[in-house]
Amino acid sequence: MNKEFYDKVCIRCSRITTRSYSTSFSLGIKCLEKELRDPIYSIYGFVRFADEIVDTFHDFDKATLLNRFKEDTHLAIEEKISLNPILNSFQKTVHQFGIEQELYDQFLKSMAMDLNQTEYDSKGIDEYILGSAQVVGLMTLRVFCKNDRVEYEKLKPSAMRLGSAFQKINFLRDLNADFNQMGRTYFPNVDLTRFDDNTKQQIEDDIALDFKAGYEGIKQLPRSARFGVYVAYLYYIALFEKIKNTPSNTVLTQRIRVRNRRKLSILAYSYLKHQLNLI
Repeated sequence: MNKEFYDKVCIRCSRITTRSYSTSFSLGIKCLEKELRDPIYSIYGFVRFADEIVDTFHDFDKATLLNRFKEDTHLAIEEKISLNPILNSFQKTVHQFGIEQELYDQFLKSMAMDLNQTEYDSKGIDEYILGSAQVVGLMTLRVFCKNDRVEYEKLKPSAMRLGSAFQKINFLRDLNADFNQMGRTYFPNVDLTRFDDNTKQQIEDDIALDFKAGYEGIKQLPRSARFGVYVAYLYYIALFEKIKNTPSNTVLTQRIRVRNRRKLSILAYSYLKHQLNLI
């Protein structure tokens, strides 16, 4: 017995976390080459736990918990071990792929913004999306590029735009929970009490530009990562199309979902394009 066995137990916890919280991301991760899967599971587990603190632990002192999670993250990375299995898996990936502290600190900063901030101006939302989505895309890109710094820098802008598109889709999908239940609004200069189809269209036009830039990066990803990211991209495109075809008042009151049958058809379509090298 040595730490390698403990590490295996920890990454199993990250896999369970991912599969329990997100069938869509789990599907995408399974489409990556095997050597990439566990590092991505570890990143998802890390961001998921932090997000849970600010979004669901309503009966607890969220600020104290998040600050402790941040301290434990730094300590795990410094000592290269943690008794928190999620953080132990994450620190291993940080060291293996050279993930910079500024990336995971920026993510945790955005999570802290959710504790007290409920409205954002343009500058504020840019910073929030940078931390909550774009740097997560950059952490995964570090894994996909396998320490190739040149390739990472080339794909960095597209990865950030794709992360931004995913996050803005999440904002639209979760309007009901964010605004009606938690009092949050992530769209600057938008009065959600008067949310209408024209306002929704303006938001969708902005998302479409991010998707276009993000797709250009997907086409340039290493083949080992391209299929999995393309599956996630098509899933979000399907969700985007469903939201676009849904009236604004419904988007504001219901969580829009993509059915499992549709997800399976996306997987089959993506696999065919990947095999034919048509992505």
